[in-house]
Amino acid sequence: MSEENRHAVRVAESGNGRYGQIVTIGHHVFGADEPEAMGGLDSGPDPFELVMAGLGACTAMTLRMYAARKQWPLEHIDVTVRQLKVVAADGKTQRDKFERRIVLKGALDAEQRARLIQVADACPVSKMLQAGAEVTAAEVPEAP
Repeated sequence: MSEENRHAVRVAESGNGRYGQIVTIGHHVFGADEPEAMGGLDSGPDPFELVMAGLGACTAMTLRMYAARKQWPLEHIDVTVRQLKVVAADGKTQRDKFERRIVLKGALDAEQRARLIQVADACPVSKMLQAGAEVTAAEVPEAP
């Protein structure tokens, strides 16, 4: 895969209900949809769940890489991500907050465990979400 398309994700309507989508990332293909309560068929994760999955996966992978580099006895990582609405600093508006609950299995001491929780914030997806990202949209001609 070319470097230009390495991070490209293609999403196209599946025809499965009103909101069903087919997500293609390299050779991986899966569905996305809205829950039934939102008018979808719940045939796949919703967009917010996909963002949370990316954050959770990135967190676990970053922790695994760090522990391996340090040769720490980390046996297993389990990350649960929840999206919450919290009141912003102005006391009026709501902001999104992603809460990660991380279970670290292995014979790690207290210092190692604390360091791994600090390292979680260094995962690239966490950094991107914390910094905010510019998002643009442009119409392109239909492929022949």
